[in-house]
Amino acid sequence: MLKEDAGIDNRKVTAWILNRLPDLKPPLTFSLITGGHSNLSYKCVDQAGAAYVLRRPPLGNVLESAHDMVREHRIVSAMNKSLVPVAPIHGLCEDIRINGAPFYLMGFVEGLVLHDVVHARTLSMEDRARLSEHVVKVLTDLHLTDLNDVGLDSLARKEAYLARQLKRWTQQWEATKTHEVPEMDESAALLKERMPEQIGATVVHGDYRLGNMLVADGRIQAVLDWELCTLGDPLADLGYLLNNWAEPGDPNSDLQVTGTGGFWSRDKICDVYTATTGRHLTHINYYRAFSHWRLAAINQGVYKRYLVGAMGDDQAIDLEEKKESVQRRAESTLSLLEC
Repeated sequence: MLKEDAGIDNRKVTAWILNRLPDLKPPLTFSLITGGHSNLSYKCVDQAGAAYVLRRPPLGNVLESAHDMVREHRIVSAMNKSLVPVAPIHGLCEDIRINGAPFYLMGFVEGLVLHDVVHARTLSMEDRARLSEHVVKVLTDLHLTDLNDVGLDSLARKEAYLARQLKRWTQQWEATKTHEVPEMDESAALLKERMPEQIGATVVHGDYRLGNMLVADGRIQAVLDWELCTLGDPLADLGYLLNNWAEPGDPNSDLQVTGTGGFWSRDKICDVYTATTGRHLTHINYYRAFSHWRLAAINQGVYKRYLVGAMGDDQAIDLEEKKESVQRRAESTLSLLEC
């Protein structure tokens, strides 16, 4: 476990923040909100109670491209010009002499992250329905955002999103494979063979789910965690959301947020998405299959890093469960491709 302020040089970071927000009342305190092997978020509070959030890369040796603060800052700043709710931005520090790595500061947004069914059950049935509607609205707002208007037209390549993703994660799978999973190789071949044509390109969040949203009063107050954002096929976001959207009666639905009842069905999400964007969802099961397959490859990478001890003494993970999750997602991929 990381210390509350691990990764923060309090004196230098405080000076940097006060140079931009001189009305704050020092000393500032920093406490870790979320983090581990992904980007770290800290709540920053002054003596008058004013609150902000600081984002920096994880500690230790990480791939710079996977945790690029400058890029993430650019994306969240751009989304502030759109209809998508995000935290306001207050500055970017690229000088690593300040804190050992780039970081940026944004406003603190009040809200609840629906991590589990305990949190879900605090919502009324009316708020669950309202939140469902807003989840789809924000996704469609994201996918209808004009790239030029927000300054993201040059963020990444727009074309051949699926082909690029399949190539990237096939390489990841091959590089981290520790045991045979025939379903992974079979589904990779089918995903390449049945790849649908990409129609246009939009901002793709890459991790759009309730666990990455701050919610209050049945609405999203801010969408979080933009580190996987790119440009490409918007239906990848929708497929990912559907995979994370359980319905009552699904296997283990009682353990999943939207399985508690009161939330929209997956069919209704699709109907409203299509009505708003005009995008046909003939191949939506392909995108759901792709999402499972990609996560299987990601989980395999995490599994291998822990298995070989690359994560050091931090062993807060069920290795067997992570290994089994690769198998389950590979099987889910094949099942959806056969629909």
